[in-house]
Amino acid sequence: QPKLLILCHGGNEPLHVLFRRCALAVLASGAEIDDVRDLFERYRDFDVALVQEERGLRLELHNAPARAFVGGDMIRGVREHLFSVLRDILYITHELERGVQFDLSSAAGITDAVFKILRNAGVLVPDVKAGLVVCWGGHSINRLEYDYTKEVGYALGLRGLDVCTGCGPGAMKGPMKGATIAHAKQRISTGRYIGITEPGIIAAEAPNPIVNSLVIMPDMEKRLEAFVRVGHGIVIFPGGVGTAEEILYLLGVLAHPDNAGQALPVVLTGPQESADYFAALDQFIRLVLGAQIAARYRIVIGDPHAVAELQLSDIREVLAERDAHDDAAYFNWRLAVDHAYQLPFAPTHNNVAALTLSRELPPHILASNLRRVFSTIVAGNVKEQGMAAVEAYGPFQIRGESAIMAALDNLLSSFVAQQRMRLPGRPYHPC
Repeated sequence: QPKLLILCHGGNEPLHVLFRRCALAVLASGAEIDDVRDLFERYRDFDVALVQEERGLRLELHNAPARAFVGGDMIRGVREHLFSVLRDILYITHELERGVQFDLSSAAGITDAVFKILRNAGVLVPDVKAGLVVCWGGHSINRLEYDYTKEVGYALGLRGLDVCTGCGPGAMKGPMKGATIAHAKQRISTGRYIGITEPGIIAAEAPNPIVNSLVIMPDMEKRLEAFVRVGHGIVIFPGGVGTAEEILYLLGVLAHPDNAGQALPVVLTGPQESADYFAALDQFIRLVLGAQIAARYRIVIGDPHAVAELQLSDIREVLAERDAHDDAAYFNWRLAVDHAYQLPFAPTHNNVAALTLSRELPPHILASNLRRVFSTIVAGNVKEQGMAAVEAYGPFQIRGESAIMAALDNLLSSFVAQQRMRLPGRPYHPC
């Protein structure tokens, strides 16, 4: 009830500011904007409030983006996403304040919180046997790469597989678009297109219109854990630093000694024109983390149906393994996620400068620290707090073993040259 009162009265309360920003991101979906400050400035007069009525609550919008409406009515998918934002923000803040359901002091407690948020959002469906493929990739990809993501999504959908992405544009939208067409051809009316996001990224990567189940996680770490817990297989398309962050998180989790026997098929794929991108990424991973970690993924270039066939056959093994261990088909409880991977990392200048980047560290610890480096660069590129920190204190300073730093510099330089840091046509200023 106190949370609802805050949203009813509005003002500058942190909860209302958070809800307003997430709501604006949903309403502005489809706008070619990845600078959150540009979005908030463009709609600085926008506001949203809850109005109490005799039979419930009504959302009242002021100066909302016109693109969210047609014929004077809000588009139904936008309306659903808006109420998903309200549902998740209220549930998370309420449970965190009560401290009854969420115990965030331990690894098991954080995993349980991730499970409960997803369950409350309705995405954990026990009787659904279709495999769920998590697709990662950049929001700033070229047309050839985008079309390829649609082809892969189409191939996955023809085989009855569902799709989960970060819910934004680019490589997050393409697989869903392809899958919807394939599901229609197969007369599958229950296709799932799950989008998982968090408040810090939703404005830069607003939910695309195909998402039919939107989930707002509290932070990036819980968002990443949600992906690896619900997915039966993972497909990674070309991207920038955000995609690199996701890859390092995933490989670091799989590198944990307790996950040596865990089946989680990972395929890196793109059109022939993206071969150099994956070659550079593969070279970086092998140099920094070693060949044993690189063996956890396969690279497939220019063959969407081969990607889908690999995912289908491996996902059948994943589901059989979970059944053999009496594990839930819809949530991977047995996957070990180190506590270091679950703790939110504040991308400040002091925190990133203090990170240790050395190949003397165990691979899963080094991968965690590298993931935090990329998380910092994401913040400096598209998150409001990170961009403000760079303006106030200058670029982030990253230090580490010379071989790692040289490889990192080469990788980032290739991302900039390939225009993977910003939407096409927008200048990039290194952070």
